[in-house]
Amino acid sequence: MKILNKKIAQHKSSVAWLQRQAADPYVARAHRDGYRARAAYKLIEMDERFHFLKNGQVVVDLGAAPGSWSQYVARTYPHSKIFAMDLLEIKPIPNVTFYQGDFTTDDALRWLETQLNLPADATDRGTADVVLSDMAPNTVGHKKTDHLRQMVLLEYALDFALRALKPGGAFVVKSFTGGTTGDLVREIKLHFDTVHHIKPPASRKDSVEMFIVALGFRG
Repeated sequence: MKILNKKIAQHKSSVAWLQRQAADPYVARAHRDGYRARAAYKLIEMDERFHFLKNGQVVVDLGAAPGSWSQYVARTYPHSKIFAMDLLEIKPIPNVTFYQGDFTTDDALRWLETQLNLPADATDRGTADVVLSDMAPNTVGHKKTDHLRQMVLLEYALDFALRALKPGGAFVVKSFTGGTTGDLVREIKLHFDTVHHIKPPASRKDSVEMFIVALGFRG
């Protein structure tokens, strides 16, 4: 891989990242398959294992940028309705309705509630079949701090999923390894028939990320 930006080339961490990208078979595969990021294969591998996505579903994709998860759902299940959200803008994807904003704000939640036609009464049933969340905080390099920030996002996503999902729905969310993860997994198990805490093969071995796949929402 040729480094065109001399300032980037002089930064050791940037050089290491570029070298890792060049050697990563998932990066080459994403380029070949037309996905915007290697992260697509994390979702693909989880879906192939647990079969939580189907045609005709209503799917919410949180932390969607640059859009590879939404790409996979739209491409593989073309009759599904996909609502995606991220702080960063993404290029349009056919059959994906996108909102650029902060998921933790009232404005973003109101947008999702409107798109999903969620009932005003939180005790009524939701309308989404699957809630996906690949959200992650801006890391600071301090393991405990980064873990706690990720858990906050996970709790926001879980609160939303509990309101938005139909009975039988699925919740797939990124987590980080750390002490409080077990507490969140136990909380999720109260609401779903089966819960798996896994690291898909496409997730880099040196990454602290894990994924929780919760199936069979009890409503």
